[in-house]
Amino acid sequence: QVQLVESGGGLVQPGGSRRLSCAASGSIFSIYAMAWYRQAPGKQRELVAGISNPGSTNYADSVKGRFTISRDNAKNTVYLQMNSLKPEDTAVYYCHVDYRPSPISNIFSSGWGQGTQVTVSS
Repeated sequence: QVQLVESGGGLVQPGGSRRLSCAASGSIFSIYAMAWYRQAPGKQRELVAGISNPGSTNYADSVKGRFTISRDNAKNTVYLQMNSLKPEDTAVYYCHVDYRPSPISNIFSSGWGQGTQVTVSS
């Protein structure tokens, strides 16, 4: 089982920046992909950005050019650098991971973090 610990959320003014971190630990043999999702009040959870191994990335159209996802494989950590934040970026941000728990099995599993609130407001 994987544990995901997110950090970096908080209150930020429009136009400001914030960096989210998510560290994975537990029964992990290898991580295939990591991603950030977000869910605003009254809306469905949506993919914000994803990064695979060895580093292919994809972004939601709404954040392209403003957000950057990166990962540190040695630390099993994924980051989301958020710049030029807008009020519509306000949401709970969740980390997600696809990983292989065991070297003796090709079965992959996935996990979610507990979420971190990002509020963009003046």
